[in-house]
Amino acid sequence: MLALYFIVSIVLALIDQLTKLAVLQNMELYQDIPLWKNVFHIHFIPNTGAAWGILKGQFGLFFIITVVVVLGVTVYLIKNRPKSRCLTLSMAFLVGGALGNFIDRLFRGYVIDFLDFTLINFPVFNFADCCVVCGACLLAFYILFLDKKPKEKDEANDGPHE
Repeated sequence: MLALYFIVSIVLALIDQLTKLAVLQNMELYQDIPLWKNVFHIHFIPNTGAAWGILKGQFGLFFIITVVVVLGVTVYLIKNRPKSRCLTLSMAFLVGGALGNFIDRLFRGYVIDFLDFTLINFPVFNFADCCVVCGACLLAFYILFLDKKPKEKDEANDGPHE
C-alpha cells in the first residue's frame, strides 16, 4: 500500500503541474475563456492565499502547514502500514494536492488557479484543490463507514450488562 501512496501522490502532483503549465503557456494573466458561457470558464488568476483568497501572502504559514501535513501523513503510513486502500488513497490525494500547490508557492510565490464555475459564483480553483477536497471526502467516508476498529474495541470492552 505504501507504493500506492507514493505513486498516486506524485502522479496527482504532476498532473496538477501539467495543467498549470498549460495555463501558463497558453493564457494571459486574468484571461477568461468561457467553455460553457456563464457556467464554466477557464480563468487564469494568481492566488497568494487560500480558498476565497483568505490569508493572502502568508507563505511561511502555508509552507509550515504543508511540510507538517506531508511529513505527518508519510510517517503515519510508514509506521502503521494501513491495509485499507481507501485510507491510503485518501492520504495520497491530500498529499498530492498539497504538493501541487506547494510547488507553485515555492517556485512562483503564488498558486495558479484557473477552474471557474461561474454559475454558482464559486472561487476559482485548480486540480490540486480538487485532489485535496476528494482526499478529505474519501477520508471522511473511511472514518465514518469503513474504520471499524474503535467500534469493535468499544464493543469488546462493553461486555454483557445486567
